[in-house]
Amino acid sequence: MLDRVTETSPPPAGPRRLRPRIHRAWFVAAVTFVTIIGAAAFASLPGLLIDPLHEEFDWSRGTIGFAVSVNLALYGLTAPFAAALMDRFGIRRVVAVALTVIAVGSGLTVFMTTSWQLILFWGVLVGLGSGSMALAFAATVTNRWFVKRRGLVTGILTAAGASGQLVFLPLLSWLVEHHGWRPASITVALAALAVVPFVWLLLRDHPADVGTSAYGAEGFTPKPEPVPGAARRAVTVLFKAARTGPFWLLAGTFAICGASTNGLVKTHFVPAAHDHGMPIMAAASLLAVIGVFDVVGTIASGWFTDRFEARRLLAVYYALRGVSLLFLPMLLAPSVQPPMLFFIVFYGLDWVATVPPTIALCREHYGEDSAIVFGWVLASHQVGAAVVAFAGGVARDVFGSYDVVWYASGALCAAAALMALVIRRKPLPVLTAVSLPAEKPATDQVTG
Repeated sequence: MLDRVTETSPPPAGPRRLRPRIHRAWFVAAVTFVTIIGAAAFASLPGLLIDPLHEEFDWSRGTIGFAVSVNLALYGLTAPFAAALMDRFGIRRVVAVALTVIAVGSGLTVFMTTSWQLILFWGVLVGLGSGSMALAFAATVTNRWFVKRRGLVTGILTAAGASGQLVFLPLLSWLVEHHGWRPASITVALAALAVVPFVWLLLRDHPADVGTSAYGAEGFTPKPEPVPGAARRAVTVLFKAARTGPFWLLAGTFAICGASTNGLVKTHFVPAAHDHGMPIMAAASLLAVIGVFDVVGTIASGWFTDRFEARRLLAVYYALRGVSLLFLPMLLAPSVQPPMLFFIVFYGLDWVATVPPTIALCREHYGEDSAIVFGWVLASHQVGAAVVAFAGGVARDVFGSYDVVWYASGALCAAAALMALVIRRKPLPVLTAVSLPAEKPATDQVTG
């Protein structure tokens, strides 16, 4: 009787299933997003200050453009060393120091009286700080914290720069127009400083620091030991990658990307529009709208990168960008017309959509070194931007307009589209016959 009751009794209730929590990697991505927004404040400033600095100090646009070019070049050349330093000292320390340097450089510009101080404060200090906060930061976080959804996360973090532009451009343009350029510089310094405690308290270097694994990983991965010789490793990775064709094609296409975005549009669009009678605030608002659609385009590009071949995406992006730049000189006018709005939307969707497929190709060809390799590819991006930032100012001084620069950039984008198609896919490893177990004949199975 007792046995029967025991057999028919319901089994003890098991533990209740808990709701799956949001993976810690998404919180790290959110902190990274906000951090890049804070650092992006300075990127919104150069185009707004060319005319005010020219009027106050009587510096040529070429001189001001040279300071911008130093900033952009150091931004790019610092990036690969920053990625290696993050491996050596951790993401939090490197990012906190970088934000502090940005704040110091931007704050000191308030006291400058000569052009060499502009080059030192605005070019060197902010260039070094922002370079350590470059896209290599986003690539490092993505590689460490995500196995799945890397393309999407890369697109989101890349869009953070455009979000910073969206947040700060209207405010900074209003400050420049109504209160002068100095309050705008102080605002940038305060924005960078405000993010430092946020980074120090909430950002973590590796999933193992909080006892978890990367999002989408099949198992727990222990934190690797710090890598000594950060600078030597960055240079070693460069020489190793430079022996391969994809590196030079990626570097070349990304140099053109920088020339046609940061060097040209971000630096010279506002003064070029102002040359045609458009108010500074109106031109800055158009750049902010580019930032809105850049967020959409970059996140969509990350989604596409997870599903389509990266090199073909790059070719499409560069071709469309080149076409849009060829039409821009005909659209500039004292007021904002519908064709200009169409250009802003179209160009905005393409602004940095090239980043997710470029990072994906670096990861495909260079594996664990991909963050540092992308840092060097980003260096070429910024060198291209630096050349056009300086050349654009000189062209304006010499020809009285920016038209020749718009047309040249459109032609370069067409060349970048062709270069992207030349990049070969990395062949998949082929299983050899030695690695496969030999099958026993059917007769052995019968007779055995």
